[in-house]
Amino acid sequence: MVGMKAVPRSALRLAIVLAWFACLPAFAAAPKPEPGGTGMVREITDGDTLVIEMVEATPTTPPEAAVGSKIPVRLVGIQAPKLPLGRPDFRAWPRAEESKAALSELALGKRLTLSFGGQRRDRHGRLLAHLHAEDGTWIQGEMLRAGMARVYTFADNRELAAEMYALERAAREARRGIWGNAFYAVRTPEQLAPLVGTFQLVEGRVKNAAIVHSRAYLNFGADWKTDFTVTIPPPGLTLFRRAKLDIAGLSGKRIRVRGWVETYHGPMIEATHPEQIEVLE
Repeated sequence: MVGMKAVPRSALRLAIVLAWFACLPAFAAAPKPEPGGTGMVREITDGDTLVIEMVEATPTTPPEAAVGSKIPVRLVGIQAPKLPLGRPDFRAWPRAEESKAALSELALGKRLTLSFGGQRRDRHGRLLAHLHAEDGTWIQGEMLRAGMARVYTFADNRELAAEMYALERAAREARRGIWGNAFYAVRTPEQLAPLVGTFQLVEGRVKNAAIVHSRAYLNFGADWKTDFTVTIPPPGLTLFRRAKLDIAGLSGKRIRVRGWVETYHGPMIEATHPEQIEVLE
């Protein structure tokens, strides 16, 4: 057009990135991670778990992570393909060994800073932390960027979700890592019946949304007794309200939800916090 100045490519790329972030769902404010000590990585368990030997503590370091101790750390916020790890009759998920190798390349033998923004320990005694290398590399971010993990948040660990979703989406669209394998494909509601007991990303249009007895239901079909449903328990509704995510307003919207597929009057995913749901339009 006459009179318009050429836009530098770098400025155009920045504008596109900023516009994309503006389209991210408005998540509830979660505490930003705070540093909780540093340690040397001594062992890689799988693509999202490692063993660290603590070399420096801070006032926020959990007591069980005293200097000199070796403690397992779960990379909070992501889920890598699972290995059997001694579990009988458990088959490794596709790309599990590659995911472990990717984490080894990033972290093994390196000094990392642990940061905490939510629950600091899981029921297995592992620390739940974000990890950064001395040069600032965010380990979770690099695993997502390489397509070697998926975003996996919890109601009590939701920090940096928007940043992680952006990295996961770019890897998925480029079919990097796990995203080139059908095992990790984004499913439709109609595909879920044989996938009960598995963790899935599901995209579909909400047919209707309602809150009944303090629990929300997002139905994806005409028959709620057999079709896919997303349910939100009462504590989750509180987080959704804080995030200003209107449940009733999701009716007719196309969304992506992630979680473990259960069965109750058909396939079901329970969404305990708003970060499990991405509004796609």
